[in-house]
Amino acid sequence: MLDVAFSKPVPPKAGAVALLLAEEEQLAGVAAALDQAAGGAIARALEVAGFKGHKGKNIMLYAPAPGLGRVVVQGLGKRADLSALTLEEAGGSIATALSAEPQAVILADSLGAQDAAHLALGAVLRSYRFDRYRTKEKAEDKPKLAAISLQVPELTKARAAFAPLKATAEGIFLTRDLVTEPANILTPAEMAERCKKLTALGLKVEVLGPKELAKLGFGAMLGVSQGSVQEPRMVVMQWNGTGARRTKKPVCFVGKGVTFDTGGISIKPAAGMEDMKWDMAGAGAVVGLMATLAGRKAKVDAVGIVGLVENMPSGTAQRPGDVVTSYSGQTIEVLNTDAEGRLVLADLLWYAQEKFDPAFMVNLATLTGAIIVALGQEHGGMFSNDDDLSQKLLAAGLTTGEKLWRMPLGDAYDRSLKSDIADMKNIAGRYGSAVVAAQFIQRFVNGKPWAHLDIAGMVWSSKDAPCVPKGATAYGLRLLDRLVRDHYEG
Repeated sequence: MLDVAFSKPVPPKAGAVALLLAEEEQLAGVAAALDQAAGGAIARALEVAGFKGHKGKNIMLYAPAPGLGRVVVQGLGKRADLSALTLEEAGGSIATALSAEPQAVILADSLGAQDAAHLALGAVLRSYRFDRYRTKEKAEDKPKLAAISLQVPELTKARAAFAPLKATAEGIFLTRDLVTEPANILTPAEMAERCKKLTALGLKVEVLGPKELAKLGFGAMLGVSQGSVQEPRMVVMQWNGTGARRTKKPVCFVGKGVTFDTGGISIKPAAGMEDMKWDMAGAGAVVGLMATLAGRKAKVDAVGIVGLVENMPSGTAQRPGDVVTSYSGQTIEVLNTDAEGRLVLADLLWYAQEKFDPAFMVNLATLTGAIIVALGQEHGGMFSNDDDLSQKLLAAGLTTGEKLWRMPLGDAYDRSLKSDIADMKNIAGRYGSAVVAAQFIQRFVNGKPWAHLDIAGMVWSSKDAPCVPKGATAYGLRLLDRLVRDHYEG
């Protein structure tokens, strides 16, 4: 992870430097002093280039004065419109621009402590790389940036503001690592083992294997896994952040963790099936979230539950037409074995309610391709039985940039799940299939405030973004961390 330090504002005499410039402003403070030491070269270059400090724009100067190397001027947009998200994106852009330098100084003396901390967070998030399996990459092709120092007036406050954000970044990196790992490495058992390591942060972690799940009666989840030689796991993570005897119900997050999804007997087309290693991204976000809450010592009691399975075709695999009995006692006719994530969530959600009686439940799942058709890769789909929880989630999504769009639920969709031989079937027709999937899940909610986040379009990016390199995004983690921060701590 990129090393972050905070230092006193002093014009640097050498190395790589980043300056910040808001719209309709001139270089000021340490940046103005640096320009003066450079004989006005920086200001002249900005004038010639017509650089106005627009949001998301930057300009690179090379050796504007003896000793200085790369100097990037990063636009912030209008200062009145500055937000945490804007600053994070600026930090990410700086990290990208100076990636060829081993270290850099950012002149952030025009920012308050909290704003500077978010600028640093953006740089850290953009610096993420997963190169565990690269053996022949040339050194010159690798990013070199290893450390940044932000010059700020309020050193103590800036360090304090960055500490919880660093914990968030560590949780995001954990999630990105999990989602990026190939399925031959990240089996259900391996992912459970990685969850167990979070006890070092103070989490209580319990792992249940196939024998325990069978004894409980997790027929829906076990049906999904029965075609694979990789045995299933359920992991229950608890964070007691109140430090006292519980007086409030815990908050609860549930994640679908299909470590590889072939579709089972209802097998998927070959093209693009390699992407199905990230069908556990909902569980990955829950694991990273629990690590984040523990890492920043969140004053909340929280439960994270993930169901880890592999969905494979074999002689022992679940067949279309099979009937399974869920943990709730409700029976399910499995018409399509590729509609497996909802079966996993069915058992997890009922267990979460019965075991922990949470204040609310939010489940995350890469559940349907239909949600990508509906919303593209701009919003996650949200389905909920509770308006208050929905509004809080929507607001958290806007604050963090992990946007949601609320989708409908209704009796007409629910009626389409009627089965001829069981309590319900796991699919209906082609139309409205993301909604029908949510209706299925709601049958295992039993009236508890709940939201289902279908994040299939959001967990993997095919291109770089300011704070997210191409690849795993860890979508959902910051959204839910913000939900907890804003409404459930204290």
